[in-house]
Amino acid sequence: MFLTVANKLTICRILVIPFFVLALFYYSPDRDCFRWIALGIFLFAGILDLLDGYVARKFHQETKLGALLDPLADKILLVSAYICLYKLSVIFDTVRLPLWFVVGVVIREIVLLFGITVMRLVKGGTTINPTLLGKLTTFCQMFAVLGILARWRFTDLFWYLVLTLVIVSGFDYIYKGIKQFNNRLTAQC
Repeated sequence: MFLTVANKLTICRILVIPFFVLALFYYSPDRDCFRWIALGIFLFAGILDLLDGYVARKFHQETKLGALLDPLADKILLVSAYICLYKLSVIFDTVRLPLWFVVGVVIREIVLLFGITVMRLVKGGTTINPTLLGKLTTFCQMFAVLGILARWRFTDLFWYLVLTLVIVSGFDYIYKGIKQFNNRLTAQC
């Protein structure tokens, strides 16, 4: 199977996620270096995300595999980050991640993955292209993770914006998915 450079970057991003999670699990206030390691890995994954998209567009390496793996990598990274950070928030002295925030993010990702899976199984080959709102939501979610890991004091104020974007973009994707599903049904009749 031929992998483009963009696909290899995405796969690399997926492969660093377990190291990010391990760094968070090893963190404790007396082993603060693991928080910095996790922050470095998360930044590295974010840079890989920017690079794989740039390489795919610039060098015409957009593939079906990349269209599948790129959003999947984002979802795995963000869901892993929020679940781990919620579990660790009791030992962070500056930021406590609320359960309602984690639940909102995780539910959105599960609903979107479920919807895409159902559309692929029923209709085959269905893709839902990322929207500007979806990209903004992902960026803000990543920024929130960075804020928590860097212990920025204003991060908790940012959660309301992120959760609003999560909800609005989630409904936007659901609406577009249903519309695309109905259009394909109409076209087949």
